[in-house]
Amino acid sequence: MPEDDPFTIVETALRDRAMTYPGATEEFPWDHRAIKVKGKIFLILDLTDGVLSVTMKLPDSNAYALMQRFAERTGYGLGKSGWVTCRFRPGEEPAIDLLEEWLEESYRAVAPKKLVLALNAQLAGAPDPEATVVKKPTPAKKPATTKKTKKKTKRK
Repeated sequence: MPEDDPFTIVETALRDRAMTYPGATEEFPWDHRAIKVKGKIFLILDLTDGVLSVTMKLPDSNAYALMQRFAERTGYGLGKSGWVTCRFRPGEEPAIDLLEEWLEESYRAVAPKKLVLALNAQLAGAPDPEATVVKKPTPAKKPATTKKTKKKTKRK
């Protein structure tokens, strides 16, 4: 695909955005681009034969997403768990703003709470909460004391 293809641009933009989220990693199972957090997928991208496919978990926006002409429940039983696949064919224009909103929702649905807090801090321009946690100093251990044992003598 040429790099100036609109779908390549959208795929790259979604991939780049997803990779800014705390803990995001990229893998290529099933010849698709999968973006994961802590080993759990939150975005699947596929651009094959001129068709762009975007799959995300949308627990909150699921019903609204499924009303869109380009969206359908994800196969393999994932649709029951809130996964939605959006397919864009040549001549169609993906709603990138909407897809980016859903991307964040998908990340938040899958990421551990600690990483969601880090994302909140990142979006607010604040330092990473993990980096600012003040840990209590560990008290110094007292040296081991030896107890003098007194010999007990039996009195008769």
